[in-house]
Amino acid sequence: MYPELEKAASLASAYLDDLDYHPVSQPSTVDELRVRLDHALTDDGVPGVQVLEELARDIDTGLLRTSGGRFFGWVIGGGVPAAIGADWLCSTWDQNAAAYACSPGAAVVEEIAGRWLKEMLGLPATASFSFVTGCQMAHVVCLAAARHHVLSEAGWNVEEDGLFGAPPIRVLVGEHHETLVRALRYLGIGSNAMVRVGCHSDGTIDINALATELDAASGHPTIVSLAAGDLNRGAFDDFEHACEAVHAHGGWVHVDGAFGLWVGASPTHRHLVKGIGNADSWATDAHKWLNVPYENGIGFVARWEAHRAAMRLHADYVIDAGGGRDQLDWNPEWSRRARAVPIYVALRTLGRHGVAHLVERCCRLTAQMVRQLATIPGVEVLTEPIINQALVRFPAPGGASSVDHDRHTESVVEYVQHDGEAWFGPTTWQGMRVMRISVSNWRTSGADVTRAVDAVARAVAALRPRGAPPAPTVETRSSSR
Repeated sequence: MYPELEKAASLASAYLDDLDYHPVSQPSTVDELRVRLDHALTDDGVPGVQVLEELARDIDTGLLRTSGGRFFGWVIGGGVPAAIGADWLCSTWDQNAAAYACSPGAAVVEEIAGRWLKEMLGLPATASFSFVTGCQMAHVVCLAAARHHVLSEAGWNVEEDGLFGAPPIRVLVGEHHETLVRALRYLGIGSNAMVRVGCHSDGTIDINALATELDAASGHPTIVSLAAGDLNRGAFDDFEHACEAVHAHGGWVHVDGAFGLWVGASPTHRHLVKGIGNADSWATDAHKWLNVPYENGIGFVARWEAHRAAMRLHADYVIDAGGGRDQLDWNPEWSRRARAVPIYVALRTLGRHGVAHLVERCCRLTAQMVRQLATIPGVEVLTEPIINQALVRFPAPGGASSVDHDRHTESVVEYVQHDGEAWFGPTTWQGMRVMRISVSNWRTSGADVTRAVDAVARAVAALRPRGAPPAPTVETRSSSR
């Protein structure tokens, strides 16, 4: 009855079936993609099946196979099949999951998924939650609640009076992601409110330095952001002692746990988040380690009154929920898809043990990859993985300067990307250009890791100057605690 849907299902299945055999990336310029995709917009339209077939064909070389097992860039999970199916159903049902009256079923699913997540991640059962597009908006929601609370404690109603004339807020941070900075900008707090706290060599906050900054901020509205798995090494701050120090000074503790918060589901790695339940808010992504389709972020707030005060706004046309949960009281959007449904389905499908296994397996595979890379002459392992993140670089053969090493590292990463067998991304760490490894996909296997390592070995060999001896294997530098 709906040939377009049948065609879409067929194309999607073929795409997934081909992931093990297809290059992770393919060379394609922006001009080539524009030529292929920029069809004439007709007056009477084109049959839907034809449009879908042509779209799949024309966009193919412009897709990164991030859903496959050999993509190790950024922190991107795949999509477990049941969650993909649930996402399709969300589009089919086309619910506006803004309030209970708009879709009672979507509201209850969200309520249950939020409860399951708090239990699995070790967060307070009384915490409120918000299902948003990603960790970026989770930061916005959590920090809006934090802003409300710390200014309210200073006698200022930011929701009614705005920020003009409000007491300035200090935001103390250690390692942090750019999404936190953007959230501060969106909320009018501003990036200049950030104060970088002294850190240990592994990038985690020095509690003594934090105490010094808290003393200096005494009497001022203060928010402290801690890291649960920083982006480069996967390091974790000392939540137990940090929360104690911040709360003694009347501050708010926010946790950036975009992917690292999920180790709370793993008995093997749960010790890394000891004391995390004492924080005031937490932000994470489900489209990272839970492996549900984009867009799925979650913000949790221990002080639910502050959360609701920051988000809620009365409207005459809102229908009384009659005991149901109105999502718009906790979210920034009034028009939103039922994005909690794929999370609900993934959690039911995987169960507690399945989520724990997914986290632990990715960590083991990261360690396996680092061990294999360390045997390749010309590879310098900079950090041993704490969880699923690691850093390596590629010293230039005979290179005498840091610029030489940075350029060679960039060249190796680009070679691997263009080769298509695997995909890693570059970044800058401690002033060096490095290759970052992130394993967070349920599809990744030991064979995928070996294929990726072989691709790196080919790149290093191919870029070695003719006649130059192999670069020595460099002793691993570890920055883990």
